[in-house]
Amino acid sequence: MYESYWNFSEKPFENTPDPRFLYNSPQHEEALNRLLYVVKEGKGAGLLTGIYGCGKTLLARALMKELESSVYKVAIISNPRLDDIELLRMIAYNLGVNDPPVRKADILITLERVLQNNLNDGKKTVVVIDEAHAIEDKNIFEEIRLLLNFQHENKFLLTLLILGQPELKDKVEGNKQLNQRIAMRYYLEALNLSETEHYIKHRLKVSGGSQELFEPDAIALIHERSGGIPRRINQICDVSLLTGFGREAKSITRDIVDETLKSL
Repeated sequence: MYESYWNFSEKPFENTPDPRFLYNSPQHEEALNRLLYVVKEGKGAGLLTGIYGCGKTLLARALMKELESSVYKVAIISNPRLDDIELLRMIAYNLGVNDPPVRKADILITLERVLQNNLNDGKKTVVVIDEAHAIEDKNIFEEIRLLLNFQHENKFLLTLLILGQPELKDKVEGNKQLNQRIAMRYYLEALNLSETEHYIKHRLKVSGGSQELFEPDAIALIHERSGGIPRRINQICDVSLLTGFGREAKSITRDIVDETLKSL
């Protein structure tokens, strides 16, 4: 609606996990490097936690983009609120099994065959479980742990990445055997003021707009009211651009952001 007015090629602040819009703050870059290390070195399992809307899913998508499809087979589970059999079937399906078995024993046999075939073909298998904090059944975490029992000559047949909000940490630690298998842990915090400024400018640049569109006072207010959480920053910036468009403004001022915040 406002793209042509601000000379954007696309909307800059959509809350979708598009890797092009990943802003590599020092902590996001560190998190991505650690996830890549776990995957490429076959370390078994990694745990990434962070507050709601801090960019965990976007990081996972950026990770997938970094991994060559000719080398890696990836299953991303974005809705893990399933029972143990459903979760295993979903993993099998995402790894290319079109009609996963119904019985648990058969699913495990199928999964082991898929993992072994991937290994024989020179491919590495990665399973990403996003929003894992939503898992309520403790038995699910035990099933997740058992996936790491698929090994060949003391090497894991898959790499498991578990992502979720801060409460996930306690849930993982509640399963001692799974907790001991976590080779890397990282916690994503909110962006500070400087990072918020660079985050906004990065997304404006990717969308083809002016990086100076948001005035410094406006950015300061956005950071204050968003708490430095990217998803909230996106929401405020998006509606601010709409408000500015309605005003036929030349830039996004603090007054525009203030008006936007009242409407939100």
